[in-house]
Amino acid sequence: MDSPRNILQIKRVHYPSQHRLWWQKPRSRFARLIGTSYTILGQACESPRLGIKRDSAPALRLVTPTTVTDIDGNTYNIVIIGTQSWMGENLKVTRYRNGDSIPNVLDHIEWETLSFGAYSSYNNDTSLGNSYGFLYNWKVVQDSRKVCPDGWHVPTDAEWSTLINYLGGESIAGGKLKEKGTSHWRGPNIGATNESLFTALPGGYRSPENREFSSIGGIGYWWSSTDYNLTSAWWRFMSDGSTDVFRGYGPKRAGFSIRCIRD
Repeated sequence: MDSPRNILQIKRVHYPSQHRLWWQKPRSRFARLIGTSYTILGQACESPRLGIKRDSAPALRLVTPTTVTDIDGNTYNIVIIGTQSWMGENLKVTRYRNGDSIPNVLDHIEWETLSFGAYSSYNNDTSLGNSYGFLYNWKVVQDSRKVCPDGWHVPTDAEWSTLINYLGGESIAGGKLKEKGTSHWRGPNIGATNESLFTALPGGYRSPENREFSSIGGIGYWWSSTDYNLTSAWWRFMSDGSTDVFRGYGPKRAGFSIRCIRD
């Protein structure tokens, strides 16, 4: 392989797996570098074999994706809010990152006593799952096989706080996060502007204690990956009647929505 002299002085600045950086000379052996982005610090020097002349730096193009795809082929918009990159939709994947299936548990009694990760659609209605995303118990969140796509993860409690603080704090961030209108939210959907483009949807929840689904259209719960104790974990909650984002903890057996954040 050619070893050009000081082809470029470059500095690695980021490592998102979806980024692609390449020379405009596609036949070069340096044609494609996957998974790394770079900042050019200097000019190219001579490398006759690669056709690079002194002081003729090759043009570079950095492609940053606007969507991410899960292992099932579902595609999600990517929303940049402050320093964070979030999925702009609730997760609706049925397999872990390694391809193992996540059980779809329909029966409420079975759900209440599960010792493994599971998901369901609201009211076991697949059309609602496709619209609002699926509901997952917390064992899915903590599973080492990972539910989010490669390069993504379920946000920690602290990462949720970073998002909410960037949008002005708990009392107003919900309005900036909720989808506008009443296509998915019940009216009046107070204060919803979706100016963040996060497009929070009210997927409701699955209650292990009451053995029921509840509150689709009016409430959304989202897991964090931070546990509170052995049986509970932190979550965030938004409603149609408020601009608040509420923080709390609840049973890991509950079924809540998931949003993924980029590593």
